[in-house]
Order: sequence, then structure tokens, then C-alpha cells
Amino acid sequence: MNSIEKLKSAGIKTGKPAWLTIRFLIGIMIPISLVVLVLDASGILFYVSVVMRPLMRILGLPGEAALVFISAIFLNIYSAIAVINTLHLSGGTVIILATMCCIAHNFFVECIVAQKTGSSLIEIIVLRLVCAFVAGWLLHLIIAVPVDINLTDTVSGSLGFNWAALPEQLFEWLIDTAKLIVKIVLIIFAIIFLQKLLDEFGIMRFLGQITSPLMRIIGLPEKCAYLWIVIELVGLAYGSGVLIEEVNSGAISRKEAAIFNYHAVMNHSQIEDTLLFVSIGVPYLWVALPRFIVAVGVVWIRRGIEKLFHSRLAFKMHS
Repeated sequence: MNSIEKLKSAGIKTGKPAWLTIRFLIGIMIPISLVVLVLDASGILFYVSVVMRPLMRILGLPGEAALVFISAIFLNIYSAIAVINTLHLSGGTVIILATMCCIAHNFFVECIVAQKTGSSLIEIIVLRLVCAFVAGWLLHLIIAVPVDINLTDTVSGSLGFNWAALPEQLFEWLIDTAKLIVKIVLIIFAIIFLQKLLDEFGIMRFLGQITSPLMRIIGLPEKCAYLWIVIELVGLAYGSGVLIEEVNSGAISRKEAAIFNYHAVMNHSQIEDTLLFVSIGVPYLWVALPRFIVAVGVVWIRRGIEKLFHSRLAFKMHS
């Protein structure tokens, strides 16, 4: 098969998995974003952040930092940075928030993607939240950010809709949603086409060979090498097309995908997300390294628990 035929073959194989992934992502992203719009416009998100303020203080963060974290969970990194820019936060505080936001941003969409490919939804939700707060607490100990007990919260909000502003907010949501749909379509088609093309030329196997030592170090199956590269470059939501296709085609099992998700939900989009925080003055390694370390740690802890469980089960069966 020559190059032109391989190109055509890759294009033909792209259509169905790309469409299925696009339909899946749009089906969860649009309802979630609409719900978030309503929660934000009604002031409910603000009061959720108020409830979290005592927890923020345990992490050495001022009360208004809760609004940054809530913005990352319900929306994305961009919204979290927008909130940071409205507050007067110290450099250490921003580093802690950057790590927490990178672990738990775009929370609901990415958790559902993990569930789609073999993970327990409850397990992933608990894992991301716990790890975000544990990482924040450990960084607080390392950086030693002092808690200012005299600090007054500068962010205020009110409960109830601003009906006059609602039409404009809905219009902006429609425009943003239309842009998001176009972005999803273009990125998913491009990523899956690239995957199929690399497979046609045998490059997928080559990538697996050169990255297999790293996969062994971080506790992932060697066949997840290309998946790892994809989620590092474009993130979990947009990389979900390749992940779903690999599971559906049987290239990796759902059990292997579940292990991969443990790493992926913690450590993905190391370029775009990290550079967004770099743009506001956070050193690159202070954002990139903590979540990589957390991701590797949770994978090896899970593998250790599974090994211990199987060992005890085998012991009981032979006793």
C-alpha cells in the first residue's frame, strides 16, 4: 500500500470514531455549561465558594481563593485565571491554586470521559478532589505560605438573577458554545485522523517502543504510550477521542484504560494549561511537576493495592 492509499485509508477509518466522540463530548459539554451559566448568574456559585472558605484557610489560602478553585471546577483554567487577576494574591498562594486548578479543572466533563472508558465515576470524582486538596496542603507546607488571620474577603456576591443582564449572558453563552462546537469538531477529527495515519505508517508502534521505558517508570501499560502523548499535548477532553477509540477497538482493555485514567485525570495538557499560569508569573516547574508527581504516585498506589488484594485472594484460595 503506497502513501496515497494509506492516507485514504486513514481518512475512511476516521469518520465513525470521530463522529461518535464529537457527539459524546457535545452531549455532555453543552448541558453542563448551561447549568453552570444558570448557577453563576443566580449567584449560587458564589455561595458555594463561601462554604468552602474555611477549607481554604486550612490550606493556608485566603477565603476568596475558594472562588478561584470553584471557577476551575465548574468552568476551566481561563475562568480561574480571570478570577485570580481580580484578586490581590501572593505568589505562593497562586502556585498552590495553580496546582489545585490543574488537577481538578473542567471537572465534570473529564470525570465523565474517564467513566466512559472504564473508570468508576465516584472513584474518579473522589480521587481528583482529594488529590487536589492534598497537593495544595503539601505545597502549603513546602512553600510555607502564612495564613493572614486579619485578611478580609474582597469578593462579594448576591443570590438571585439579574434579569436585565440575563439576555446578554445567554447571547454570550450561545456564541461561546458555537465556538466550542467548531473547536471540538476540528480538534477531534484532526487527532483521530493523525492516530489512524500514524497507525497506517507503523509510527504508533515506533512511539510505543521509544516511550515504553517512561511508561514502565510511571506505572502505565506500554501500549498507552501514544495516548499519554496525546493527553499531554491536547488534554483529556479533546484526547478522549483517541482513548475511546482505543478501548472500543480492543487495542487496550477497559482495565488498562482505568489505570491510564488515574494518571490522565491528574496530569494532562501540560503545555496549554501550564503556560496559562506561566503567563501570570507562576514558574513552569511549580505547575508541571506537582501534578506529574501526584499522577505517578496514585497509579503506583493503585497498582500496589491491587497486587495486595490479589495476593490475599490467592492466599485464601490456597488455604
